[in-house]
Formats: sequence, C-alpha cells, structure tokens
Amino acid sequence: MYQSQQNNVKDYMLPCMNKKLFGIDCPGCGLQRSVVMVTKGEFKEAFHMFPAIYTTLLFSLAVVAHFVLKKKITAKILLILGILNVVILIIAYVLKMNKLIS
Repeated sequence: MYQSQQNNVKDYMLPCMNKKLFGIDCPGCGLQRSVVMVTKGEFKEAFHMFPAIYTTLLFSLAVVAHFVLKKKITAKILLILGILNVVILIIAYVLKMNKLIS
C-alpha cells in the first residue's frame, strides 16, 4: 500500500520542460522530489537531490511570515534568504553541469 501511495505522489509531479525540450536539467530540477523526501524524513537524500531545499523551505516560511507579520525585519530576512538561495542554486547547478560535461 505504501508503494502505491508513493507512486501516486510521483504521478502528480510537474515535468521539467527544460529537460524534455533540451535534455538538460534546469537549476530547479529535483525540488519536487526533495520536498517529498523531506516530508518522509529523508533529509540527507533530499539535500543530495536538491542542495537548496532547506534554504528554499526557509525562504518560503519567510514569505509567509512577511505577509502575516508585515514588518521590515521580515523583509530583510526575506532578502538575505533569497540571495543565499540563489547563490546555492547557482553553485549546485554549475557543479552538476561540470559532472555531466566531464
């Protein structure tokens, strides 16, 4: 039964159009699968699937906090987490592409 539930989640995941059209992963490839891994408690595997998973989750929480609290401090946190997330995404993507090319 657990296996059928796992397959059902994968059936609803959005495909990567970049990978379908060009055959190359996009910087966001692995995000959906890593979120599922985090919900299942597979934290290390989620990080290996998508290195920016934890900053992405923190960024998402900061966005919610910003709209709920509406304070300047949350805007600063949002900016810092956003920049950190983009930096991690770029570094992880460059490293992934280097492995594919080599």
